[in-house]
Formats: sequence, structure tokens, C-alpha cells
Amino acid sequence: MINKSELKKHFLKNSDPARLWSRKEIFEEAQSNGIERKDAYNWFRTSTREGFITSVARGKYSFGEYSTPAPVATPAPAPTPEPVMDFKSSASVATPAPVATPAPTPEPVMNFGNAAPISLRSVSSVSDDEIYVPSKDATYIKWGEFSKIKKIIESKLFFPTYVAGMSGNGKTMMVEQACAILEREYVRVQVSPETDEDDLIGGFRLIDGETVFQKGPVVKAMERGCILMIDEIDRATNKIMCLQGVLEGKPILLKKTGQVVTPAPGFNVIATANTKGRGSDEGRYTAASIIDDAFLERFVAVVDQEYPPYATERKILLANAKSFEIKDDEFIEKLVAWSNVIRKTFDADAIDDVVSTRRLCHIIKAFSIFEDRLSSIKMCISRFEEETRDAFLDLYTKIDESTLDENGEIIGAPTPPSMAENSDVPVDDKGEFKSPF
Repeated sequence: MINKSELKKHFLKNSDPARLWSRKEIFEEAQSNGIERKDAYNWFRTSTREGFITSVARGKYSFGEYSTPAPVATPAPAPTPEPVMDFKSSASVATPAPVATPAPTPEPVMNFGNAAPISLRSVSSVSDDEIYVPSKDATYIKWGEFSKIKKIIESKLFFPTYVAGMSGNGKTMMVEQACAILEREYVRVQVSPETDEDDLIGGFRLIDGETVFQKGPVVKAMERGCILMIDEIDRATNKIMCLQGVLEGKPILLKKTGQVVTPAPGFNVIATANTKGRGSDEGRYTAASIIDDAFLERFVAVVDQEYPPYATERKILLANAKSFEIKDDEFIEKLVAWSNVIRKTFDADAIDDVVSTRRLCHIIKAFSIFEDRLSSIKMCISRFEEETRDAFLDLYTKIDESTLDENGEIIGAPTPPSMAENSDVPVDDKGEFKSPF
């Protein structure tokens, strides 16, 4: 029994140089030596592209090393004759010019019409540094749908999963940390409206003056049997439809090379998005597109990730504060309470913006630098419109002066005027914010 790497040596050693083989005969010879038919087929395709197996007639093949014409031997230079003197003319006989050495046989190339020749060599666009086992984050707190994602990855079954939720609520980190805990290889693909098939599957590139086929991250993930995370998949256009076959877990044909790529065991696809592929009606995610139903149908499961509850978000911020050696626990408590009021107001359709968990972590980092609560908040919410920013700052000022109960509820903290003036904001008879929950 031999392996694929020894198969070339076997054919070169044991075959008659003059013999022509059919494809069936090549497969049968490979199988008789313990090579699976699927592996033999892939080897045949690869060897054909590399020029080892050469088509010499319809349905007949020979092995490249034998079919390649033998190099023309360089004629030995004739000995230089001694000059013959002609005593009548005093002229000598000229020395014959040396015979030129034939040019070497060029490597096989593909030529599409008038296009420039293209090398059959294939390289990967994804380096080893881009496919890796993520590092465990000491600040990460397991919450939400983490256990489901972890079980899916742990099963090593092909189970395409779509994770939806608002920005900054930990979708990407959840997938990354599940891979870190399970020690699974992971590659992240960032999608935008400009992403096309070449970016995902692969395409021809000019490298060191040579045009070569460069495999994309999707193909590399399939070959490695790792987790392919497609981030912000709802930013893609209909060009993402090239992944339909990938989402079925079946072998795919690379149209530009003829190679068939079979997913290795353990390969899976997890996509993250702010929407569920229906666009953003409220206008928050203007780049979100409407994804074709046929494409969405190929995802086995859709998982909704919400913002963490008070107790969990408190743990997240305390862990982040500890990493920066911040010991102001009171500030953490007030930040969490502040974000909760904002989110409840947002859920009541009274305001158009919300403070994410990620932005709270940004505030913690800013606080580790500037050591001032209000300045750190102001710096990290400056992206909001002026009216919203002022309302958020005013709300935090009042919360900072208030007392919290054991559940993080605010005792006697009125709603900022800009919010209270909105009739849609739920308030009690004292004008204070009334939680809708």
C-alpha cells in the first residue's frame, strides 16, 4: 500500500514509457495500491494541471516525464583547426563559429485567447497567521448564546449558523472565544458591499511578475477543516451567492482551475450580522442588504444575541476594569445603570441611539488613561449627534449623583429634560423615568 505522495514514483518506475493509459486504467492502478477512488481522482486532476499526466489523444494519457521530448544534446564544439597558411595569398582559414545551445523547454502555461499566459501554479491568499487558534481572553464572560455556539463547534458537525444582533453585543467575540476554549482553528472573513467571488473563493493574481491562482479564505478553511466566520454577512451583495455550495457542505468546483475542493472533517460556517437578511427598516444599518431567501435557507439555525443583562454586563466591565488595574467599582455600577436606562428608553422608541457593551468597554479603557469619569464618557460618545450626546451626559450626571439599589436600579434619578419632553418616554407622575420592563 502506498500514499499519494508515492504514486508518481510508482507510475514512473513501473509503467512502460511507450504505453498510453485511459483515465479508468489510471484510477484502477491507483486503487490497486490502496488509494481511495476520490483521492485518486483529485490526484489525477492535480497531476494533469502540473503537467505530470499529459493528454496525448482523446481519452489517452501518458506520464509527463516520459512524454516530454528528451533535451537535444549540445553538440561538442569541433576542435579548432590550426591555421592553414596560404603562402600565395598570406590569408588564414577562418575558425568555424560555435554551435548555439538550444533554449530550454518552457514550463507549461495556460493561454486564454489573446490573454497573457497564466501559470498553473497555485498559492494561498491566506497565510498561516490568518488561520489560527484564537487566544483565550481573560476578560471574556460567557453569556447569552455562548453555550449553543460552543456546542455547535464542539460537535464538529457541519451546521451553518447565522448569529444576529445589534452592534457591539459580543457576537464576534463569542465565536472567537468558543474556538479558543475548544482549541479550534478559526479564520475570519470581513464582508463589505465590494466583496466578490475572487475575495472569497480565489482568483488570479500577479505575484512577483507571474500570474498565479490564489486560493481564497473560504477554500483554505474547507481544506483545513476549521471554523469559517463570515463577519457582517448582511453587508454583502448578491455576489455572496457563490457560497451556496459551501453552505451545503459539499465539494465545490473551482471554476478557474478545475480543482474540486472537498471540505475536511470539522469544517463549519458561522455568520454574524446586525440584521436577519431583511435589511434595516429603522435605518440604523444603512449598509445592510436584503439577502436572497435561497441563500438564507441554507443556514441550519439562526441565533439571536441580545445585550447582556445588568448582572452579566457588570461582570464584563469589572473584568475589563481589572485588566487596566482600575479599582473604581462605583464607576462600573453607575455605567451599567446608565446604559440600562438608555436601552430601556431606546426599546420604548423614545430615542434613536443606544450605548453598546463594546462602547462601555471603550469608556473603561479611556478612564484608565484620563482618570476622569465624565471626560472618558464624553470622549467615547462623541460619535452621536449633539442633542443625543448632551442628553446622555446629562443622564449620567444625574445617575452619578444618585444611589443604586442592590439590583442596580436608580433611586430618585430623573430623566434628562430632552427625553422627558418626548411624550413617548414613559415617566411617572413626578416626571421621573419609568422602566417599561
